[in-house]
This record gives sequence, structure tokens and C-alpha cells, in this order.
Amino acid sequence: VFGKDINLILVLNNLSSDRKSVRVDMSASTILYTRRAVAEILKAATSVELGPKQGKHIRVKIPYTHYGKYLTTDKRIQVTALCEVMRTHGLKLLVEKTIILEDTNIIIKLPRRVVVNKAVSLEISYANPLPEPVSRCVLLVTLMNQQVKINLARLAPRERSKIYFEFTPRRAGPLQLQVDFSCDKFSHVKGFVTIAVAPA
Repeated sequence: VFGKDINLILVLNNLSSDRKSVRVDMSASTILYTRRAVAEILKAATSVELGPKQGKHIRVKIPYTHYGKYLTTDKRIQVTALCEVMRTHGLKLLVEKTIILEDTNIIIKLPRRVVVNKAVSLEISYANPLPEPVSRCVLLVTLMNQQVKINLARLAPRERSKIYFEFTPRRAGPLQLQVDFSCDKFSHVKGFVTIAVAPA
């Protein structure tokens, strides 16, 4: 989840009946959705001895403080592990994983029934998932082809807050509401719901 430390486990298994010595070079970078690297956030190397038919786990931790300021709006991190089996004429194995960090920041609560030409009040809650305060918070609400910009108070570390948003639907049928939350430390955290508007 965005704002928290990332914990990974690399599993190495020796399927042979010989003892193996493996060198593991690990790296991680924030990337764009095109897989282009933005910034390297982790570089580590370790060696592992594997007995016959033995497996071992290598734990890797990427703290938020290492990746936070380098993350793009795509919220993607590419982790690679190059495993080289020693004394086997350069036998290598490359393991790659792309992590997409989830946002759990926006929660939109609707009333049970929404009727055309009747005022509706929605609850929009938003959060700061980071271990540090954020300021210049802005909520952009898009509904019925109109955008409303709402300036919000600063949020303390891990704080959740909420506002109430009122509108009157003018026609029956499905209606999409989109919420976009930005602040000085991150931007474009989105949430959306489809509202079923009943006839009057």
C-alpha cells in the first residue's frame, strides 16, 4: 500500500543434489508505466549457500523513506534480482517483479436511494497514508460534466478526514462521480463511483 514500507521475499531453491553457492544482486527502481526507470531506490548484494535440495528465503525491505519522493503518479516499482550460481561457467537467472502500489485513500459513501430532482449529500473521506504531514490539499470533484475544486486543511501523518458534498441529479440513470485528491507530497489519488439515479 502506498505510504508503507515494502516487504518482499525472494525464494531460492536448489533442485540438484550438489551444494550450490549463489550470489544475488538486487536492485529496485521507481518506473513509469512504460517501464522506463525514474530513480534507483535500492541496490544490495548477498551470497547464499544452498545444500542439496535446500531452499532459502531472502527478505528485502524497501522503506517508504527510500521510495516516497521518487514515485511517479503511476506508483510503480520494478524489482530485479540477478542470481549467479558460482563455479558453473556463469549460470545466471534474472527475476523481475513490478509492484503497483494501491491507494486506499478515497472512500465515497452514497445514500441508499438517489432520486432525480432531489438534493443528495455524499460523504467523501480522504487520507494521508504517509508517516509525515501533508499540506496544500485539494479535492477535485467531477460530476455531470462539471468540476468543483475544494481546498482542504493540512493532514497530520496517517490522518483521515471527510467532507460532505451536495448535488441535485437532473436525470434518471447512471451517473459517474470522480474524485481526485492531491497535496504537496503526492498527486492524483483517484476514487470514483457510479450512482444509480431513480426516476422521481
